[in-house]
Amino acid sequence: MTSSSRSRAWRRLRRAICVVLALVATLAWYPAEAQAPLTIKLATLVPEGSTWHKALRLMGEDWARISGGQVKLKIYAGGVAGNETVMVRKMRIGQLHAAALTNLGLMDIEPSAQVVSTPMLIRSYEELDLVMDKMGPEFERRLEESGFKVLSWSDAGWVHLFSKFPLRRPEEAGRLKIFAWEGDPAAVTMYRAGGFKPVVIASTDMIPSLRSGLVDAFPSTPLGALAMQWFALAPNMLDVPWAPLMGATIVSKDVWDAIPANLQTPLIAAARRSGEDYRHEIRRQDRKAVEVMKKYGLTVNSVDEATRAAWERQVIKAYPIVREQMVPTEIFDRTQAILEAHRSGGP
Repeated sequence: MTSSSRSRAWRRLRRAICVVLALVATLAWYPAEAQAPLTIKLATLVPEGSTWHKALRLMGEDWARISGGQVKLKIYAGGVAGNETVMVRKMRIGQLHAAALTNLGLMDIEPSAQVVSTPMLIRSYEELDLVMDKMGPEFERRLEESGFKVLSWSDAGWVHLFSKFPLRRPEEAGRLKIFAWEGDPAAVTMYRAGGFKPVVIASTDMIPSLRSGLVDAFPSTPLGALAMQWFALAPNMLDVPWAPLMGATIVSKDVWDAIPANLQTPLIAAARRSGEDYRHEIRRQDRKAVEVMKKYGLTVNSVDEATRAAWERQVIKAYPIVREQMVPTEIFDRTQAILEAHRSGGP
């Protein structure tokens, strides 16, 4: 090769290098909007059109807007992805990325948040808000250590007992076959301690199980019983508030970490706003749901204070089971201490 040929070849090589370097620089500084969109697949038991479903849709719309369409939410509602145990299993293997779960579903990941559903431990929404303010960060830390990021907390209403037959006194509980969540053996033990006959089924099998007589009672919030239409087959509600039912929208930490860091803070802020905005609406609708169901045949079985106290004495017998088998001992003790201090006028 002559010197002039070598010079031309060298100039061509330099131009090629410059083009490559320019392309690399362009890609490095290209805006996030040009990256491939990330679609997060989220599952939930709540039916389409319900208040909870609307909150999830709002969160998805906010995420798409904030991220410029780069983070999208695809919602699988109404239990089409399976019950909550199945949802958690699918998240672990990557078939799903996120889920809106009750604290019963969270038990399949980490059981601490289940303490708020201890029967008759928390007595009011004021106490629930206090417990979540003080214990929520600890619940989130433990869930994150187990591989899941909490996007928001949300109320699901106040649990009551629904049954095919009227139920008022604790001694009547023994004739009822009550629904117990699949994959929660400690709850079975707790129900037995409370005098019930627990029957373990998937929540997605509730309607055929009520029809067949396999179960004839279930714990649920009024709004949940109405949304799922379970009350039509068990049209009696015991007017004794059992426990608040919390919910959390969670995402696999691996998927969350794949979202650009500059988007994570505004996205989680949007999720928290959505949960907070709908919390008051859900509380209002949970009370209203009772009146709606009464128009369609629900009977509310009221009790006097003596009977209510008898129920409390009965369920307190199950507290050692909750403390020793269902939630970490230190979590139960801290929650109980918070409530006792509040009731005694402490901070």
